[in-house]
Amino acid sequence: MPLGERGGWERSESRYCGVETDFSDDVPSLLSFNISTGGFDYVLAPLMNPSYRPSLVEGKGSETQVLPVSGSDLVLAPSQWSSHVVGKVSSWIDLDSEDEVLRMDSETTLKQEIAWATHLSLQACLLPTPKGTSCANYARCVNQILQGLTTLQVLWLRVPLVKSDDATSEGLTDSWELWNSFRLLCEHDSKLSVALDVMSTLPSETSLGRWMGESVVVSGKPVHNLPKASDSNSEGTQRHPLRSYLDYVAYLFQKMEPLPEQERIELGYRDFLQAPLQPLMDNLEAQTYETFERDSTKYIQVCCYQRAVAKALVDRVPDEKASELTTVLMVVGAGRGPLVRASLQAAEETNRKLKVYAVEKNPNAVVTLHNLVKLEGWEGIVTIISCDMRFWNASEKADILVSELLGSFGDNELSPECLDGAQRFLKPDGISIPSSYVYTSFIQPVTATKLYNDVKAHKDLAHFETPYVVKLHSVARLAPSQSVFTFTHPNFSTKANNQRYKKLQFNLPSDAGSSLVHGFAGYFDSVLYKDVHLGIEPTTATPNMFSWFPIFFPLRKPVEVHPGSPLEVHFWRCCGSSKVWYEWSVSSPTPTPMHNTNGRSYWVGL
Repeated sequence: MPLGERGGWERSESRYCGVETDFSDDVPSLLSFNISTGGFDYVLAPLMNPSYRPSLVEGKGSETQVLPVSGSDLVLAPSQWSSHVVGKVSSWIDLDSEDEVLRMDSETTLKQEIAWATHLSLQACLLPTPKGTSCANYARCVNQILQGLTTLQVLWLRVPLVKSDDATSEGLTDSWELWNSFRLLCEHDSKLSVALDVMSTLPSETSLGRWMGESVVVSGKPVHNLPKASDSNSEGTQRHPLRSYLDYVAYLFQKMEPLPEQERIELGYRDFLQAPLQPLMDNLEAQTYETFERDSTKYIQVCCYQRAVAKALVDRVPDEKASELTTVLMVVGAGRGPLVRASLQAAEETNRKLKVYAVEKNPNAVVTLHNLVKLEGWEGIVTIISCDMRFWNASEKADILVSELLGSFGDNELSPECLDGAQRFLKPDGISIPSSYVYTSFIQPVTATKLYNDVKAHKDLAHFETPYVVKLHSVARLAPSQSVFTFTHPNFSTKANNQRYKKLQFNLPSDAGSSLVHGFAGYFDSVLYKDVHLGIEPTTATPNMFSWFPIFFPLRKPVEVHPGSPLEVHFWRCCGSSKVWYEWSVSSPTPTPMHNTNGRSYWVGL
């Protein structure tokens, strides 16, 4: 039974626990003892008798020889093979051995065992750890096999979790480098994952962090000095020697805090690539508006915007004139009205008089706005303007200009271009919320194997030159984020230019070891007004907010970075007459091609 279901958890949040067994030609009994009696979810079982060597049967009637597998496919139902058995490839194979007989035997056996596993419809097979640091022939053979596997089958490469800081020590010093070398030789195939063997001592926390972005499907810890399987308990019934370990693992799992409500909402979006919105060029649908409007931190209760508007109203109108002066407030990009509501609540909270213009270009959202005004009785306070903010000619100037035009990367939904057009109807001493619209974008290098493989699956250049909005989950953040572009509004300069260029240098922690950079995670941070802040940059992120997921800029070819070698990256924000786009590249330690030149693959329409 899955660990989580023991405590009433949802299956989607659960984990499975299996047990590694010796070779047995009685598979039904093996499953009965380990699953029915032991309580495990699956067995990791050898597929072939470990004494088998192809070279020993050649020339001895090999045409009539039957492979010494672990029993006929008929001993279990197909569903039992696929759900309760993970195949374990013979551990003796060594495809990079200098012994030609051993090398040829290894290749033959590997292919025979995978073929048998495919025949049984096993979902996964565990490959043995490469015998040395050189594994090119092993990887070549595995890569050949991967090309013929269906999408329902995967191979797990067994790797010990080792990272030694002693460069002079014998043997494997960094198992991540072994894994990285192997998977690159296998063309970063998505059907190849890593199975980590947890040793008695662990590497440093920063070194362990690299594995967060890898496709780690299973981890195991060897248990020694076990009682024999035939031992009985005090009541004379057979008990599995590992049952106590399983019960303790299940206990630890159940003691974990359940996911908060926000993360439950976001479960389906984890590591799921989405194209960024283009609200200036496209009209958003009702479902999209509703998703954003459920964000209580931004819009509901005493939200960020309400607090910012309240502070601005108090600064704009002193208490002694609160009953005399009416503040003109314009909401540009009003959508279906959440910012209008937040502004009116701020006026009620501060006892200030307000006149609101709600400017919205989406005619469908305007219908909702008119109905909202009638429903709430705001007819004498709110005026709805159905127009693009860049082209509206306001009849009067605004004291406060409120907008929510931020994208995951700050400016990627064209807030600079929109506000450049809207700021002409803000009074010279007027207040912009976000305040001085100081918003800054950030990036950080990440290992993100799943995201990279999902982009690669499209098999074209365009998808590698497109930034994606994604709820980052299985990623390793390799260095602290750094600021990229900053915009300030209102900007009354006659030489305003929204093009930007930034060169950044990241230094990865020296004790982490080498890392593979699949791309860059992007964030933003904004000051709404004074001390009211809004953002998703990890170190300062606004809590409990899900309106924005980070943005992911992929690299066409991952870049390996070694300790002491800085990572140098370049980002451009480019502007044309009808579109805005980003270009990016890495110049060190290994140069990459320029991504998205002239916005050939991705752009945001003006």
